[in-house]
Parts: sequence; structure tokens; C-alpha cells
Amino acid sequence: MGEWSPICAACWWDDDAGPRVGAWFTGRNQTPERTWETRSQVVAADAGREFAFEVNHGWVRWSYTFSPAGGGTELTESWHFLPKGIEGFHGRYGDDADRQIAERTSAAHRGIPITLTAIKRAAEAG
Repeated sequence: MGEWSPICAACWWDDDAGPRVGAWFTGRNQTPERTWETRSQVVAADAGREFAFEVNHGWVRWSYTFSPAGGGTELTESWHFLPKGIEGFHGRYGDDADRQIAERTSAAHRGIPITLTAIKRAAEAG
């Protein structure tokens, strides 16, 4: 992801886990304002169909689904705050939680087309 994402600078598997359901990995994210790391757990790893993970023990879900399209593959990336994350943001940010949630949601959704374009370019380059 570090090659494609506008925010995720690097990811690595914890304990050499590899891309399988239940595996954990750490991601380093960077914006001009800050750098932070997250831990995520793979919740779907169905080769050729879906790869998904949840950040921070179920606060956010990222999903990548693959489907045949015109002799190639269509990749769809999605991002959703989960109820646990919304609750966690309210506990962490109090009265500022809704603004923080909106800001994080907007940043994720702005980054998705950038990431998908970069992945497409890499796939087509071989």
C-alpha cells in the first residue's frame, strides 16, 4: 500500500503472518500534520474475490473486492467507520467527535480514487 496510497506510507506483517484471515499487520500513515501507526487484522482473504481488514480492533473496515470486467478485473475499494469506531471517537474526542469522524471519512474517500489509479497503473505495467 505504501506505493499506492496517498496516506499509508508502509505496511508490514506482524510476526510474518501473511495475508490470511486472522493475521495482524501494522501500517504507518503520514499526512503533512502527523505520522501515526495502526494495527489491523485481516477479516477476509478470498483470493481473487475480496481482501478486507479492520483497523484498531474493529473501528474501521477497509475492503478490496475483485470482479471480472471486460477481459480484466474491476477492483473496488471501500472504507467504513464501524459502530465501535464511532463510539470510540466519541469517547476519545468528546464534543469534537463528529468533526473528527467527518474529517477522517472525507480523507479516506478522497484517497480511494488516488489509490485505485495507482494500483491500476502498477497492474498494467506488469
